[in-house]
Formats: sequence, C-alpha cells, structure tokens
Amino acid sequence: MEALLGERELSKLRWRCRRGLLENDLFIERFFSRHQETITTRQAQGLEALMDLADNDLLDLLLRRKEAQDIPDLSDSPEVRDVLALLRQPPN
Repeated sequence: MEALLGERELSKLRWRCRRGLLENDLFIERFFSRHQETITTRQAQGLEALMDLADNDLLDLLLRRKEAQDIPDLSDSPEVRDVLALLRQPPN
C-alpha cells in the first residue's frame, strides 16, 4: 500500500496548488474535496509536476484540449496521468 500524505504535507500541497486562473482553482478544489483523505505521496508527486506548468497549459490539460505528452515541459509519467485523470473527473 502506498503511503498517504500527512496533515502537514497535505497543507503544503494545497498551498502549492493555488493558481492564478479561477478555472484551474475550481478543478483543483474539487480534486481536494474528493480525494484529500486518500492522496498518496505518488499522487502528490504527479500533482507537483502539474503545478510546475503555466496556468494556460494546465487549463488545456484539464479541459482535454491537450494531453500530457503534448506539453514539452511535463514528464508524461504514470503519476501525472493518474492525477490528471482524477482532476478531470466530472462534477457529481
């Protein structure tokens, strides 16, 4: 079983995920509201990689206008793909 993030690490990750575009923030807040209790260290690594992107590149990924392999500055790793799939889940 993968290690879950502790409370302190989760708090730091949430702070790191604050974005300049409201649209990105909405996707990220929905992700945290659904998954904050079960985020693993591996998923945190994928999310960190996505947060290194420019806001417009991140939004293109979230809206499925691009895929991870289309973004030159992004490692198309399993962690990134897994977190991207969770971020893209439609609202309930």
